Amino acid sequence: MLRVSIKTREVGTVSIGALRLESGRVLPEVHLAYERVGPRDGPTVLVCHALTGNHIAVGTDENPGWWAGLIGSGKPIDTDRYQVVTFNVLGGCDGSTGPTSIDPETGRPYGPEFPFVTVRDMVRAEYLALRRLGIDRLHAVIGGSLGGMQALEWGVMYPEYMDLLFPIAVTPWLSDYAIAFNAIGRLAILSDPAWNGGHYDPAHPPKAGMIIARMAGMITYRSAEQFNNRFNRAERDGWGNRHDEVSFQVESYLIHHGEKLARRFDANSYLYLLKAMDTHDLGRGRGGIEEAIKRIRARVVAISYRGDLLYPPQEIAAFVRRLRANGVEASFYEVDTLYGHDGFLTEFGKWGPIVREQLEGAEPYRAPVAMGFRSAFL
Repeated sequence: MLRVSIKTREVGTVSIGALRLESGRVLPEVHLAYERVGPRDGPTVLVCHALTGNHIAVGTDENPGWWAGLIGSGKPIDTDRYQVVTFNVLGGCDGSTGPTSIDPETGRPYGPEFPFVTVRDMVRAEYLALRRLGIDRLHAVIGGSLGGMQALEWGVMYPEYMDLLFPIAVTPWLSDYAIAFNAIGRLAILSDPAWNGGHYDPAHPPKAGMIIARMAGMITYRSAEQFNNRFNRAERDGWGNRHDEVSFQVESYLIHHGEKLARRFDANSYLYLLKAMDTHDLGRGRGGIEEAIKRIRARVVAISYRGDLLYPPQEIAAFVRRLRANGVEASFYEVDTLYGHDGFLTEFGKWGPIVREQLEGAEPYRAPVAMGFRSAFL
């Protein structure tokens, strides 16, 4: 087990040995990269990341992690009080076993020969990794989007392992609308001439396909209102000179984010994680959603965001009603934001207090209207 420790922050890789996947395939050697922050004897909070995230949720002052606004000393998930653990998911490309890893049977990177994985496979790997780290109980599991899918699966797969679940910006199954956008991203990558059946040169990946895939995704992550207010048809390089011109600032914004992702994220990994998201259905193979949620024992705090196209608040609210009808203690919050789905990555002042109060087991937090969210105990 490789570890690098700085005060109460540890970044390393944990080996869990062979892992049998839902498909029946066996990965002979599985490693998960992790970040561990906070007191080792404190209640443990497991943080699960979204599609293109990684295990660096907290980071450092110089290089803050993707949820540094929510997690840290004195923050809603207070690392003076809680031990916070984050894994790079199985199938990822930031240190955990995935398509860029070496297949021990061939001595070459798995690439497109990596087996398909599901959200349940990710959770099973994380459970085994936690046990290897000596963590036999969780206070809470929290995550948004793909991370929210993991949080829900944690509640069904290991119902006695945690006290509290925070499924954020997620529904109990991935909608056809969301699958449709995944299909666009997938085809963009597969159609890139550099794709080469997944056996591309790492120095020359299918960049154009990744850019288009990210652009399609970015449109769903933010609300139309946020796009319109931010750019307001601002022009950039003129119009009517050639078809590859970048006429409007919104075009430049999408291309910029597409290029950023193409530089840091492996295309094969992106495709495998899209496939994993497509399979997300809490009731799959369990006799339907009603039977699945009967297994949940933890208290559930579901948080949604106004304008989320992929995981609409009304669907999350309906899920919470279903949970309560099946005897699960559950509450629902809708955050008022222009950021849509990406609300779970920003504006922590609006919804961080929910997390803080619920982690501490206090009475349901009811903020004044100015805080920007409404709560409903359905």
